[in-house]
Formats: sequence, structure tokens, C-alpha cells
Amino acid sequence: MTENLETAIGRIDKAAADEKISGVILKIHDPTIGWAKMNTFRKAIARVQAKGKKVHAWMADASNMDYVLASACDDVTMPQPGTLMLVGVRAEVTFYKKLFDKIGVKADMLRVGEFKSAAESYTRTEMSPEFRLEMEEIVDDRFQQLVQAIAGSRKMAKEKVIAAIDEGPLTALHAKKLGMIDKLAYEDELEAEIAKSAEGKTFKVIKKYGKKKADTDFSGFGGMMKMMEMLMGVEPPKRKSNNPKLAIIHASGMIMTGKSTSDFLSGESVMGSDTMIKAIREANKDATVKAIVLRVDSPGGSALASDLMWHELELVNKPFIVSMGDVAGSGGYYIAMGADRIFADPGTITGSIGVVGGKFALQGLYGKVGISTDVISRGKNSGVLSSTNGFSDNERDSMQRLLNDIYDQFTTKAAQGRKMDHAKLEKLARGRVYTGSAALKIGLVDELGSLDDAVAYALKQAGLAPDAKIEKLILPKATSPLESLFGPLDPNADARSARLAVRELLRGISPELDRNLHVLQLMQILSREKALAVMPFRIIVK
Repeated sequence: MTENLETAIGRIDKAAADEKISGVILKIHDPTIGWAKMNTFRKAIARVQAKGKKVHAWMADASNMDYVLASACDDVTMPQPGTLMLVGVRAEVTFYKKLFDKIGVKADMLRVGEFKSAAESYTRTEMSPEFRLEMEEIVDDRFQQLVQAIAGSRKMAKEKVIAAIDEGPLTALHAKKLGMIDKLAYEDELEAEIAKSAEGKTFKVIKKYGKKKADTDFSGFGGMMKMMEMLMGVEPPKRKSNNPKLAIIHASGMIMTGKSTSDFLSGESVMGSDTMIKAIREANKDATVKAIVLRVDSPGGSALASDLMWHELELVNKPFIVSMGDVAGSGGYYIAMGADRIFADPGTITGSIGVVGGKFALQGLYGKVGISTDVISRGKNSGVLSSTNGFSDNERDSMQRLLNDIYDQFTTKAAQGRKMDHAKLEKLARGRVYTGSAALKIGLVDELGSLDDAVAYALKQAGLAPDAKIEKLILPKATSPLESLFGPLDPNADARSARLAVRELLRGISPELDRNLHVLQLMQILSREKALAVMPFRIIVK
């Protein structure tokens, strides 16, 4: 499972519809997906089973998420030396205040909402009571979803599943004794067993079923462009048609003003407001686009960028539906809250309606390394953006007023979008984080469902039949190879490649080092943005 989710599900759905295919072997290894995408994949497996075809899972070893996916299959097979790392759910929060104290860095942070804990890692040595409360709720919810998914798919009592989790990690042999897997076999042995069950019928295992065959004619300039498209994952340009379309706009990554790019530190995607606004306008102005689905998978980021995108979405004059992925919190919720209907997965992390701002004062660090500054200033608040000193009392009051105003705008617009009394919405806000299932109960989302469910609803709202032949317009459009070659060229490409190499090195040394890169990422963003609508933590499911 190294391909992207959409491609993998497309292949599975093709197998479900293909009369020549009698079953599917799903080889699972470390799917880099969260709960929302996991449930989408499990539904695809169910569609194959609904056609009377068996789905067999094989994995050499397995983590929680590997096993949750495998449990949806008709049977689960592992080789005897394999290990099932089914060990429950755990949340760890790292705090840096003592480190900052040692090196002379002061995190001078402000927030609106007692649950808005995005800066606690820098200002505290342990979780605040509010932060602990919401983390307890999320871990409880995640654990219940884990147990329910396994118990429901494996037809086991929840108590038995919990007992198996509490015995983990499990050898494959022990897992079989506990009823967590069905067979002990290597991959070729599983294939041979399935072939034997074909009872004399012609049987063949198609290893790369559904994968497109590559066009290997790379001659000439056109061939070079074709090769670059393949390497960059860019689809060849299609002729514009007048057929009815559904626009799916992917809103993924940390939110920033400007154009979408990749993060300076992590190499992960960054959602730029300029790029997203262009995509929204394209879908809204295209008369052949009958509805828009915004797929949100973002922890938030710049409050200003979030508002600019929200405003553009308010101008949409056709059905506008939101599908939340693994995370749609803070700024991610901001851009979703005006939709006609919001779909979330039970495991989606959302809410976090609040604002945080501040800066890192480096005067102590400068002193330790022999750097001094000499200042001439005019105006009481001229040092508000200085990275040397913390806020003065007057600067802090001014910044807090700014954040309070942004928070009031956030909650007012959220209340309008959700058609909710402002006082009620504000009680649900205050930076508090919810799972999708919890958000449904309190009215922050409308329905639990997948991207497919959101698409089906959008088609219905547009007056189109569920089986209508429509084209999907995927936005924002990928950068073309020609743009990559001749402009705008990325001046940071070499540096970004180097950063990615460093990140891979850190990941190899310790996953903790890699996971904590988001701390530096937030420091970098705070140096650019006055106020952030950003999640307090990053969810990593293992």
C-alpha cells in the first residue's frame, strides 16, 4: 500500500465490478492514513464483498491501523514470525519550556479560549487541566472506535478485543490463538491455498491488477514532457467539455497566505490562500460545474488566510458541500463552516475554534552566544514584532485586543454558518477539539460520512441522479512540467530537497525527532502571521 488512497480505491472498485475477478488479496504494509481515510478504505472493501467476492488480507507484521484495515476483510493471514502490534491508543505531548529556559528563549504567547492549547508546548511543562480533558476525551473516543471496528468486523465481543489489546504486542501464533487472525502462511502459500479452492477452474493471481501501463515512448520534446508528467504525478491535460461536472477541491495542509507550496521545514504541503481562491473561483464560474465538494484535511494555520478562503466560499452560487478528512480543525473548520452541509468521519479531529498568537523572544539566547542589540524606537508598540524582547504590557494588551477581535469574528461567522445562537456556539468554541462523532452531537457538523457520501449528496442537491455520468474536476490543478521547467521556478528546490533528506535521516534515527518538527514549523509561521487559527497538536495514528 504505497500508492495514494484514491488510486488504491479505484483499483478495488474496478475489481468489484470486473466479472473476471473472483476475489481480492490485499497486501497491507504501514498505510499512512488516518481514521477518516481508513473508514473510506473499509467501505471500498465492503463494496467488493457486496458483489459476493472475498477479500483476503495478508501482512508480514501489523500496527493498529494495519489491523483495523485488515479486520474488514473476510480473513486475515500473517506468516508465523510476524508480529501484531495491536497495543491500544496513546497520546504523548512534548513540552519545551525547560529547554527554552536553558537556552534563553522565552515563548511570549497569547490566546483566546481556555482550550486553545497550541502554545502550551512552549509555555508549560505539563498539560493544563483543559488540555488534559480534551485529550482524555479524544483518546477515549479513538479507543472505542478501535475496539468497535475490530469487534464488528471480526464478530467478536468487545471484551475479548480489549483483552487481546491488553496482551499485545502479539506474535502471529498468539494472535491466531486469540482469534485475531485466521491463518499462518507466507504470501505465496496464501495464493496457493486460494488457487486450490478454485476447484479445477482456471485461476490466476494478477499482481498489479488495475495499474495503468506506462507509456514508455519518451522520444523528442513531447516525450520529455510526458516523462516529467509521470514523475511529478501530473495528469495530461484534457480537452474542455460541456458535460456536467462536479468540482472536488482539495484543501490539504497548513494554511498560509500566498500560493500553495511545501513546508520549509517538513516538506509537507502548505495550503496557500491565493491558490485556493483561484480554484474556488474557477469552479464557481464554470457553468458546467453543478456542485462543489471541498475536501478538508487541515489543522488550520493563518487566521487571515482562513478568512480570505471562507469569504470566497461564501460567494459560491451552487451547492457547496464539505467532506472532512482526518483533521479539519481551527482554520480547517473556518473554511468549512459556511457549507450547505458538512460531512465528517467519526474519527475526524475538528473544532478548535479559537485563536493563538505570540512570538519567541531571543534576548536570553543572544546573550549566551555573544549577540547584542541596540534599539531606537518611536511609538509605544514599535517592538511588538521584535524577536529580541517579549511584549511590553502595552504591547500585550494591544495584541490581546487584536486576538479577541479575530476570535469574535471567527465565532460570529461560525454561528451564522451553523445557524446557531452565538452564545451557544461560543460555549462550544473556546479552542476545544472534538472528534467527528462528538461534533455531530453538538451541531458542529451535519452528518457522519465519507467523501463518497458527500459527493452523492452534492449530486442530489444539484438535481443529478446518483448514477449520472458526470466528470470530476479536481482542483487545485497540479503544476505542469512546463511551468516547473520555465517558470515560476522554485528558488528553494535544492534547499527543500536537502531538508527532505535531513527529515528522512531524523525519521531513521528517531520517529520522535521527525514528529517534533511541527514545533519548529509553528515557530516559523508565528514569525510571519499575527494570529493563528491552528490545532494544538498533531494526530499520528500508529
